[in-house]
Amino acid sequence: MYTRKLLVSLIGLILINLSHYPDYVLSENVNLDFPFFTLRNITLLGDSYLRNGIVGLTRELGVPSSSSGSVMYNYPVAFFDQETNVTASFSTKFSFSIANVNPSSFGDGLAFFLSPNNQTLGSPGGYLGLVNSSQLSKNKFIAIEFDTRQDLHFNDPDEDHVGLDIDSLVSIKTANSILRGVNLKGGNLITAWIDYENGKKKLEIFLSYSSFKPEVPLLSVGIDLSDYLKEFMYVGFSASTEGSTELHCIENWSFRTMGFRPIRPKIQPHNVSDSSVPLRTPIPVSDSGNRHHKMIGLGLGIGFPAFFCAVLVVFGWISVKKWKGIKSERIITSELVTGPRQFSYKELKSATRGFHSSRILGHGAFGTVYKAFFTDSGTISAVKRSKHTHEGKTEFLAELSIIASLRHKNLVQLQGWCVEKGELLLVYEFMPNSSLDKVLYHESENGNPLKWTYRYNIAVGLASVLSYLHQECEQQVIHRDIKTTGCRLGVDSGYWA
Repeated sequence: MYTRKLLVSLIGLILINLSHYPDYVLSENVNLDFPFFTLRNITLLGDSYLRNGIVGLTRELGVPSSSSGSVMYNYPVAFFDQETNVTASFSTKFSFSIANVNPSSFGDGLAFFLSPNNQTLGSPGGYLGLVNSSQLSKNKFIAIEFDTRQDLHFNDPDEDHVGLDIDSLVSIKTANSILRGVNLKGGNLITAWIDYENGKKKLEIFLSYSSFKPEVPLLSVGIDLSDYLKEFMYVGFSASTEGSTELHCIENWSFRTMGFRPIRPKIQPHNVSDSSVPLRTPIPVSDSGNRHHKMIGLGLGIGFPAFFCAVLVVFGWISVKKWKGIKSERIITSELVTGPRQFSYKELKSATRGFHSSRILGHGAFGTVYKAFFTDSGTISAVKRSKHTHEGKTEFLAELSIIASLRHKNLVQLQGWCVEKGELLLVYEFMPNSSLDKVLYHESENGNPLKWTYRYNIAVGLASVLSYLHQECEQQVIHRDIKTTGCRLGVDSGYWA
């Protein structure tokens, strides 16, 4: 019985030592600084371009042509932490110029924006290259506009104004830059500061020809942005023209977030000082005590070999189980086709915050799908965690061997896989937009029914996918599970299965 207790204690000790403490990766503050621009960390869309370290957002086109373009930081930035319910504060500073080759025509301006989408290119004209004119009700963004043309359609008060826009180009509040002696379209280099303090629920915008920040803001808005800031958003600039030759350039930019405090569990060692143990004088041992010690010695002499053998049996059993697990993983690995890369379990666990419930995107017949954010690359993916059943493993192998070989513009791409610690994990391309069922039903209930042109495009996209799966790909795939919840809408209102 005593040996059994020691063995159980030893096994428990082994399990504790082999287990690792969870590495909680919470949202982290960022600090970006671009004294000049390179293509390494930015994405250019539309008519934007890079020349001599300066980003141009619109091109010099002959009247009455129009232009729109945008630039953004490659990686999404954390603005909200679901676990701690903390919303970040942020501060940005940038220098820009708006010049006009033809003074007789001007407009429309530029905007600094935060958006959950990194692919949408907005329309020219009064839309500032920020939003698509055909999807005004679906745009989600926070923007500071530097408008050079009065557009009555968006209730602009005048030319040369700065305004705060949230999900709409009708500004919440505006201020005329001329009142501070700054002509937005004069062609001079202008420096802007935008500060948001979440604690004070206040957004302030400063403007100056100088590199020194003014003491008084041009525009101050009391607003709680925590209702609009998503967990991750892209930051950048957009601009547009409409029948004019206005040029919009960004020369430098810095951006940072504040307020996140990463919490990592720490093991506090319990140290006991030698001086805390009281010294005791030796106690004389009687003959009966000697006989008792001899019996203990004899028992230990017999017990230790038996205990050692038991430990060997335990370690042998653990080794066999581990070997079988490795062999199983190798068998699964040998089934793979080239293409998707192998992820480590630690990497996926960290990216999903330990598969936290707040990261769940949905549930399927064969597992749960989680949103994963990889801090090293700044990318977002969808991780499918298969159920721990034989059927789950079979489905896992089937998806790897078939889906990895499929290549179609309307199919979500498989990016990787992981078979560690008894887990079967698939990593897919992340689709940020709504699923078809939400657009068809929930949006309609809110008074925004899906237009028939979009319905037609979705139907054509779906038919194209089925034709590819059933007839065109090398290994025929019969889907048999087409449903609206499994259809993701692309940024151009296309279809992804």
